[in-house]
Amino acid sequence: MSNFYYTPNPDVIHDEKEWDFTIKGQTLHFISDNGVFSKRTVDYGSRVLIENVDLADLPDGPILDLGCGYGPIGLFLAKEYPDQQFELVDVNQRALALAERNAMVNGISNVTVATSDVYAGVSEQQFAAVVTNPPVRAGKDVVDAMITGAAAHLAPNGRLFVVLQKKQGAPSAKRLMQMTFGNAEIIKRDKGYYVLASVQQS
Repeated sequence: MSNFYYTPNPDVIHDEKEWDFTIKGQTLHFISDNGVFSKRTVDYGSRVLIENVDLADLPDGPILDLGCGYGPIGLFLAKEYPDQQFELVDVNQRALALAERNAMVNGISNVTVATSDVYAGVSEQQFAAVVTNPPVRAGKDVVDAMITGAAAHLAPNGRLFVVLQKKQGAPSAKRLMQMTFGNAEIIKRDKGYYVLASVQQS
């Protein structure tokens, strides 16, 4: 049975929920469902990422939310940065349909939603930033591919932002980012979650 949130078509019965969530003074209304990650609330890792990502002073280009789920990270950031374009991608078709609905419900028009298995389906352009709360349960190979693959999709001086728990591999992810980009920093530690950032060298 393919009922995991990181599979294309989770084989679970629909049970939609609706709720509001507020971060940094912005309140969004979400529709979620069985078969998506953290269906009852915005998970703590995503909250820490949203609260600590700074998208000012980036090069030209859209922002990629890689593994967007039903859209909390990309939609909160798109609301905060209305002049910036965002591309939200995921492999989970149910999550993508919800992300589109959530964008519409909240009147957020500066986003596009598309299917992508890691980077396989992203648009052929360079991104100013990639933000991701990677699906740890999908396995280390998937998480590592999300980190290393960013190098081919970031504009010069673009940034990769990743949130991971220390116990779920944040230190090794930081080492991989250092190896891939020649730099990596911890921009926030919060209850075992690390927000990591690397800059694409020009």
